[in-house]
Amino acid sequence: MLSLSSLCKPFAHTYSIVARDPRTGQMGVAVQSHAFAVGSIVPWAEAGVGVVATQSFANLDYGPEGLALMRQGRSASEALERLLKEDEEREIRQVAMLDGQGNVAVHTGNRCVSAAGHLAGEQFSVQANMMVDDSIWPAMKQAYETATAAEKDLADCLLAALEAAQAAGGDIRGQQAAALLIVAGERPSKTWHGRLFDLRVDDHPRPVEELRRLVSIRRAWLLFEQSNELALAGRFDEALPLLERAFELEPDIPELRFRAAAIPLMAGQIPEALAMLRQVFAREPHWAEMIPRLAAVGLIPDDPAVIKLMLDQRP
Repeated sequence: MLSLSSLCKPFAHTYSIVARDPRTGQMGVAVQSHAFAVGSIVPWAEAGVGVVATQSFANLDYGPEGLALMRQGRSASEALERLLKEDEEREIRQVAMLDGQGNVAVHTGNRCVSAAGHLAGEQFSVQANMMVDDSIWPAMKQAYETATAAEKDLADCLLAALEAAQAAGGDIRGQQAAALLIVAGERPSKTWHGRLFDLRVDDHPRPVEELRRLVSIRRAWLLFEQSNELALAGRFDEALPLLERAFELEPDIPELRFRAAAIPLMAGQIPEALAMLRQVFAREPHWAEMIPRLAAVGLIPDDPAVIKLMLDQRP
């Protein structure tokens, strides 16, 4: 029988994947479960260090403690072995760890609720418990390998694995929540830096579909951030195409266009910048009220002529 302390642990019966992209060094973990806010339980990651998925009758300690051990130089296998050894209830746990070199370690306790199991591949692992049957994790592995062979980015590969699990039947209880966490391959000076994607769907009838929508929005903002950095460095020939790609991904985000208007302004493309503002103001006029407020704190030129030119783009 489970101890009372076990029953107090989070129930994160679920399917998940941990993986490293050998081309970029990026590492990620993605999960779906019929468990509210599963993203607050299962996925853990630190740039340049590794990622962890802790699930089943989840012990959250595996996340931060596993990362701490890998930060100290332990491999994924060494970190997981040490934590399992200290855990008297290891047989109700399902845990996967991946370190910054792409080494994978995974454990499925023999008292995890069936169907439960895992499969490891080259720099990734898929694991699941309380599934409809034992076809789920093989479907995830195949989908991930197919996506990587097609040279898709890590976010798409992780989503492909989740989608394959759901298509095969997924969690026997159905769907509710999903999350995706991706970090950079290089270790930053501050451990909390380097998060590229940190997305959660806490309660939704089709959480993996919603997660894919959020990934697209995050991609657009990442492209904007890259474009802005290039523009600040005066590299406008590189910056402007990235901005166009962001708009192609997400053409209907007024704030994205509002903030992006600064980039063609910096490049001297005044008509293009004003056209962006016209689009924004036509859809959501309240953005025009931001112009004098931003000028007042030095975020745009506090020049009456410039401010008037921008405000003249209102319908």
